Amino acid sequence: MSLIGQRDLRPSAPRVEQKRLEKQAANLKRSHPKAGIWVAAYIRRCGVEGVFAAVRRRGAEEAGAIYVIVNRLDGTADLYGPAPQAAFDDAHPSDRAFTPLLKTLPAPESAVESYIARESKFDPDIWVIEIEERSGRHFLDRIVR
Repeated sequence: MSLIGQRDLRPSAPRVEQKRLEKQAANLKRSHPKAGIWVAAYIRRCGVEGVFAAVRRRGAEEAGAIYVIVNRLDGTADLYGPAPQAAFDDAHPSDRAFTPLLKTLPAPESAVESYIARESKFDPDIWVIEIEERSGRHFLDRIVR
């Protein structure tokens, strides 16, 4: 059968590419920045504030959960982790929100370490960032309690 004189019903390549790019842009508006990029920016922010920060455990570059330990340098620490999905709203859909994970802040370092050990067994892709700050400043933009 000859195709001469028949109309090609396939979508044109530029139109398909445009739709793909529009979909990709919409997904970027809704999603978090990559975990690795967020961690690098957070460590830099801590450095600007004069606070030591280090990656204790490197997780999945794309979307690993991030845990922040604020070591008070007196045997206690604060622990922050990803906030529950219910904490996200339409006004800030792409912000990373954190929540305190232990009942008491500050908590003994042993409690923080055991929590991190349990989480890393459950999810091997987590990031663990530790900062040293006696007063407990955490430099996280959004805390949900």
